[in-house]
Amino acid sequence: MKTIWIVDDDQAIRWVLDKALQRAGMAPRCFERARDALDALRTEQPDVLVTDIRMPDMSGIELLKAIKQEAADLPVIVMTAYTDLDSTVTAFHEGAFDYLVKPFDVNEAVALIERAYEHGRENTANDAAPTVAAPLLAADYDKMMTQSSSRQMQEIFRAIGRLAPSKVTVLITGESGTGKELIARAVHKHGTRAGKPFVALNAAAIPRDLLEAELFGHERGSFTGASAQRMGRFEEANGGTLFLDEIGDMPLELQTRLLRVLAEGNFYRIGGTQPVNVDVRIIAATHQPLEARVEQGAFREDLFHRLNVIRLRVPPLRERRQDIGQLATHFLKVAANSLGVAPKQMSQQALGILEQFDFPGNVRQLENFCHWLTVMSPAQRIDKNDLPPELMASLRFSPGTRRASQHVVEEADTLAGSSPAPTHGSAPAPPLAGQLSVASDTGNYDSQNWLNQLELEVLQRLQRNETDIMVQLTREFERIVLTTTLQSCRGRRIDAAARLGIGRNTVTRKLKELAIAHL
Repeated sequence: MKTIWIVDDDQAIRWVLDKALQRAGMAPRCFERARDALDALRTEQPDVLVTDIRMPDMSGIELLKAIKQEAADLPVIVMTAYTDLDSTVTAFHEGAFDYLVKPFDVNEAVALIERAYEHGRENTANDAAPTVAAPLLAADYDKMMTQSSSRQMQEIFRAIGRLAPSKVTVLITGESGTGKELIARAVHKHGTRAGKPFVALNAAAIPRDLLEAELFGHERGSFTGASAQRMGRFEEANGGTLFLDEIGDMPLELQTRLLRVLAEGNFYRIGGTQPVNVDVRIIAATHQPLEARVEQGAFREDLFHRLNVIRLRVPPLRERRQDIGQLATHFLKVAANSLGVAPKQMSQQALGILEQFDFPGNVRQLENFCHWLTVMSPAQRIDKNDLPPELMASLRFSPGTRRASQHVVEEADTLAGSSPAPTHGSAPAPPLAGQLSVASDTGNYDSQNWLNQLELEVLQRLQRNETDIMVQLTREFERIVLTTTLQSCRGRRIDAAARLGIGRNTVTRKLKELAIAHL
């Protein structure tokens, strides 16, 4: 039978995986402590080992390093609830087969373990893992990269971990503002060229008659105004990485020269007679569909295939809305630091509205909103009324938003006791996350609807890696039930207690615990 070792200090995780693997016909063995698994490894070896990262006696990364010294070919799957770029890349650099993010689908976990088992059986030369140490990242863009728990970004993190140590050409695609340059910098920083230059050039930002000189440099006297020899970006990036942003806007004549450099590894400066040899890794990026540009004759097909070795698609923010809360918290801290003030906090209502916005400007637009809120919001806690007017207006009149959910802000306002009068002809506004709606699509009470909303709220908080979820939701639930019942009973606590089925003293105690003013 396939022997699978599970190393995790969480008894629930061990139990779930143990039962699932047994059902799949495997022979699991569970360890609470990493050192116990390491001791057992000296006398026997499993087919696959699955380990958590954060454990009290030894981290999963430390265990992974020790395992690779004892059994280099053993496939190891690293799992953690704390998803970030550094730990993901480090796990791959230390030889992990793959990375499993908690909470995970049990069937997907079993399928991944099956793949790891087959990988171990093949025992090919490709099983040897790169030994490049992951450098520490400290800049703001690296911190922003860690603010993601979405499956799409985790896949990109995995890809960076696998391709960063090589010198293969990478093509990054995605809409404007998604962070393509951040991905390029991460590939460079986590690779073997981390200590070498990272040079970025935006092909769309430089006039076409100057772009050639920017790329390849020029000799003295090669044209009017060339009073001295000048190195181009290729020479500046020698030994490192050249990031060519908006490559789809590069003129055709320069595409030909670029293709030759990629093929031959050398070029001539403008006005030069001697070839300049360079060793440069190319990472290109574009927001345009290059296949369409090729069909239109605006981009060379041979250059496209030369660049399109490894393609990374950075998803727009609307496809990973679960990252909005983490990114907003990060950007609010960055904005506060730049202004020398305390970071502001986002209310659940405001966050819910942000998560419904499509963000055509993507992450860059969210960052701008957070800077605006830091300056313009009067209170320390940002409420829905503090959000930028253009954001609220676009949500209120967006047909896509209305189709996404049938509930409206007015229903949530009714829950809070302040229902505004509807305006004739106005489109319904979107719902607010964190509030439970009591009306169905037809306006009648729907007992299942608030349960569905509650389930969605719990999932959103889990995706944001919040803690004490039960405590927070219980307080919110009790506050709503008490205040609504007391309002209905005109503040008479004895009547409210009877309607709620609890004692009057319990009502009084709860009002005090929840700091609810006397109604």
